Amino acid sequence: MTKVISPCGLDCFNCKVYKDNVTPELQEKLAAGTPFTPKDISCEGCNNDHLCISLELQGKDCQTRDCAHAKKISYCFECDDFPCALLMPTADGAAIFPHNTKLYNLCLMRKLGVDKWSEIAAEINHKYFNTSFEIGKGAAE
Repeated sequence: MTKVISPCGLDCFNCKVYKDNVTPELQEKLAAGTPFTPKDISCEGCNNDHLCISLELQGKDCQTRDCAHAKKISYCFECDDFPCALLMPTADGAAIFPHNTKLYNLCLMRKLGVDKWSEIAAEINHKYFNTSFEIGKGAAE
């Protein structure tokens, strides 16, 4: 089975809203107060012709995905301009979204290969959301 990974290095296959992972309860919760039905709350992942559902729900596009497609690359680490400002981490939303893991993921993908990285992607996300930050230590044990 091919795992869906966004060009920016996010592991769509581990996302709670990805089509193979989303629960009816989450679909109901996310659809509440929107013009979308619960069945609309299911993501194909960010690749090819698909867009992250969080952007779709907001009616937005993804500059990073569009850039990768224009340059005919699968992942940002393949780009001559890597890393660029489209990948710069921000503190806003960091406690909710894994967007600050993108650069780390892309560097590991380049170092280990995409398949090997995908084997540890869930562990990376777990550490990101469950490890306390210490200056000079990061998520190292």
